[in-house]
Amino acid sequence: MKRINSFHKILLVFAILALASCEDHLTELNIDPNGVDPDLVQPNLVVPTVISQTAHPYLQDNYEGWVAGTMQYVQKSGWGSELNKYDWNKERGWDTWYANLRNAKHLYQRSMEEGMEFQQGVALVMRAFNYGYIVDSWGDAPYANALNAPDGGQGDLFPTFDSQETIYKGIIEELKEANTLLSKPAGAYKGIQANADILYSGNPGLWRKFANSLMLRYYMRLSEKLPDYAKQGIEEIMSNASSYPVFASFEEDAMMSYVGSSNSDSWPANVTYDASASNFNRIQLCAGFRDVLVGLEDPRLDVWFNPVKMQIKVSEDYEDDVVMDGVRYLNPTYMAENNMVLYAPDTWVDDAEAGKVLVDTMVYVGLPIASTTGDGSGWNLNPNPIQGGPNVHNSALDDIYMEAEGDLLKARLMSYAEVCFILAEAAQKGWNVGDQQSWYEKGIKASLNTWEVGDAYDDYVAVAGVAFDGSIEQIMEQKWIANWTVAHEAWCDWRRTGLPQLTVGKKGVREAMPLRFQYGASEKDRNNVNYNAAIQNLQETDYTATDGEDSAWSKFWLLQGTNKPY
Repeated sequence: MKRINSFHKILLVFAILALASCEDHLTELNIDPNGVDPDLVQPNLVVPTVISQTAHPYLQDNYEGWVAGTMQYVQKSGWGSELNKYDWNKERGWDTWYANLRNAKHLYQRSMEEGMEFQQGVALVMRAFNYGYIVDSWGDAPYANALNAPDGGQGDLFPTFDSQETIYKGIIEELKEANTLLSKPAGAYKGIQANADILYSGNPGLWRKFANSLMLRYYMRLSEKLPDYAKQGIEEIMSNASSYPVFASFEEDAMMSYVGSSNSDSWPANVTYDASASNFNRIQLCAGFRDVLVGLEDPRLDVWFNPVKMQIKVSEDYEDDVVMDGVRYLNPTYMAENNMVLYAPDTWVDDAEAGKVLVDTMVYVGLPIASTTGDGSGWNLNPNPIQGGPNVHNSALDDIYMEAEGDLLKARLMSYAEVCFILAEAAQKGWNVGDQQSWYEKGIKASLNTWEVGDAYDDYVAVAGVAFDGSIEQIMEQKWIANWTVAHEAWCDWRRTGLPQLTVGKKGVREAMPLRFQYGASEKDRNNVNYNAAIQNLQETDYTATDGEDSAWSKFWLLQGTNKPY
């Protein structure tokens, strides 16, 4: 599906310049006073800004940010303590997301004034997505009064934090409204400009499917706390396909292409705008992800990561430590004398804790999470351990990720594969949504097709561990794999289910992985009374240590009483 062209590129750049944020504060409208007059701006000019300023930061965190490391997709060889050892005991602001919400609100208002229902629907879907990210990440947050600062009342300037339950239910209702707004044929709408819509080229039917697919996501998010509500919602959607159409093909995924005309509109950490390749080199494969992909003979591994540039092998044919013909050979006696042991998924944590030097001899190698107190640059006997540098003995990202833009370089907001796995889980719970095996296998096929390895499907679904066995563990493992570059969604699933079961080292900031982001300093400073009231709703765990309620290891409402993930 073609979603971007030269004219759109020009429009996108213009729109971003015209509607750039001056400062990201809850009390300010995110419209540049030197650009287009907010009261007169044509709604189509706001559409690409709302989409791009949501999709790009979402992709960055999912691909190379905190959550991507914690969910064991990648690790970093330098300046990555948040990824490598979940150093999350620090504040993290949400200004970017509220800036997006201000733009979405303005888009909605201007679209109402102009009688443009399609743009209203787009605004509601993007509003729901941004609020979903906030409530998933921090917990309770300003919602009902969050964007009303221009009204000037005390409750508008210093909004209260609404409960997670209120926000999730509010998101679902907004998506229902979007479903209604987007239910007409394309020709019935006023002022659709296909080039302004950098997600679906002005196709209301696909935006409608995106809205309803997001509803499935948030209903399933509530399935542990409000199982009857979630069950009723998902079954209603699946029993009324004409009223609530959802994604039906991987070609309908909500994905934003990259322009590649500057670093700001290009794939993150590309080498086109960073000739040193420093940012690219330090993002490397994590052992947890590698172990599963190799164990399942997964064809996507070769798409996402490169083999090591120099494999290590153990051999008695060479003395000590020798490089021959591009291979590094270690003598077993030499290894024993130097306290070296082979990396093994079942024993590496104890070996590392005992002070052993881990050596990984596979073709694809990943850095184990929380395995070192250092920066990770010396992992696997790296002969040139430079902080933030490459490692010939650890797998780098595939070369496609060096590019500024490309067919596979998309910021994915939601996919058909995710829809399939949600429905497979719902079926596993006994809900009336169709056949569990069918949804599970459709999810796998959709992901393989997305990454252009669909011809491997028949062989892959026959592999032990992939072949359907009816377990929730299998569904969540495959969903985790399919969520490469959508790590935030995998994190939400892991918190809710405890799956996949992830092994971590003992060098992390805490002995357990984090559950949420701490509220940002600016919120504490500007809205302190309501902030202090909100953190009283957080439940400390055994891992909050001296953080107090507002800890990355505290449980918000969604997790309280579930015994998940710990």
